[in-house]
Amino acid sequence: MSRAEFLEGLKGGIPVGLAAAPFGALFGALARDQGMSLGELTLMSGTVYAGASQMVGLDLFGHNVQAWLIVLSILAVNFRHVLYSAAIARYIRHFSPVEKFFTFFLLVDPQFAETIKRQESGKPITFVWYMGFATMVYIPWVLISLIGGLLGSLIGDPRAIGLDILLPIYFLGIVLGFRKRDNFLPVVAASAVASAIAYRYVGSPWHVSIGALAGVALAAVLPPVKANRKPDLAHENHEV
Repeated sequence: MSRAEFLEGLKGGIPVGLAAAPFGALFGALARDQGMSLGELTLMSGTVYAGASQMVGLDLFGHNVQAWLIVLSILAVNFRHVLYSAAIARYIRHFSPVEKFFTFFLLVDPQFAETIKRQESGKPITFVWYMGFATMVYIPWVLISLIGGLLGSLIGDPRAIGLDILLPIYFLGIVLGFRKRDNFLPVVAASAVASAIAYRYVGSPWHVSIGALAGVALAAVLPPVKANRKPDLAHENHEV
C-alpha cells in the first residue's frame, strides 16, 4: 500500500514538476545575471523553495537593500503559507513531529492544492503519498534552477521572450482549480481588488499578503452557498 501511494504521489507530481521547470530555469538565469554563483542560487532554491519569494529576493539583492528588509519582504510574500499550513493541519494530525517538519517545509502552492483535493475526494492523506508528490516538485525545481544558471547566458533576457509571464499563469491555474467552491467569485474578486489597491498605495510585495487576508476575511464572513439554498421540497414532503 505504501509503495502504491508513493508511486501515486510521484505520478501526480510529474505535471507540476514539468510546469514549474521553465520558471525554475528563469530563476537560475536571472540569479546568474544578478551575480550569484551556481552554488548560491542552488542553495537558495533548496532552502527558500518558493519561486515568487526567490524572485523578490533577487530584485532586492540587486538594489543593495538591507538584509532585514529582504527577509521581511520574503515573509510578506510567503505569508500565505501560514494559511496553507493552518488549512491542512487537521488532515495531518497523525503525522509524527519529524514528518510534520518535512510536510510544512515542502508545502508549496500545488502541494497544498493537491492535498486539499485529495482530502475532499475521500482519499487518505498519508506521509508516503505526500512525499511522493513533493519529490517530483522539489528535486526538479532545484536541479532546473541549477541548469538555468548554467545555461542562462544562452537564454539572453528572459523577459524579452515573455518568460516572466509564467508565474502569473501558474498561479492563475491553481486558483481556477478551486472555482467550484462556495463563494469563489466574491472571494477572488475581493482579493484581487485589495491586492491592486495595496500595490498602488503600499507597494510590493505587501500587496500579496494584503490581498490574501482580504479574501480570507470575506470568506469567513460569507455563509456557504449551500446554507442559502431552498430546502428540498420532495424531502420535506416525505418527512411530513
